[in-house]
Amino acid sequence: MFTDIEQETLDISWFFTNGEFIAFAASAGGKLPDSVAKSKEKLEILFEYFDGLPYESDVIVNPNLKNIIKSKVTEEYLGNYDNMGRKGLFAFDKTKVNNFTDPNYHLVISPVVPLTIHDLPEEIAKILLETRYDGPIEMHFKVDRLS
Repeated sequence: MFTDIEQETLDISWFFTNGEFIAFAASAGGKLPDSVAKSKEKLEILFEYFDGLPYESDVIVNPNLKNIIKSKVTEEYLGNYDNMGRKGLFAFDKTKVNNFTDPNYHLVISPVVPLTIHDLPEEIAKILLETRYDGPIEMHFKVDRLS
């Protein structure tokens, strides 16, 4: 389990699905969905699985990113998002860094060829479906809308 203090002080990578597509998010000191916070072990299983996937997709960087993060978009910033995007995951970052209660995230990178829940082994899909976003994966989402 991730405590509130761990969540508030760490940048935790986590995953969710809308039942079709898969997304990666960096918490940047934000509150995690309860389904993620309750099990470090399940999150590690997901991270190891997705980290081990090959690159299968080109990516599209959010064209509004410079305006959202209010700074230059560098290769260093894009690194981990690009890595997950090339594996077919939509990649999000916390919009207000180190603001524990703010629920807003923004899209950093979209895969050209998205990975779907149907592409996953059953045990991975089962864990991933515990953190579900109701609605299409778009430019923004609020973590408090995850079940």
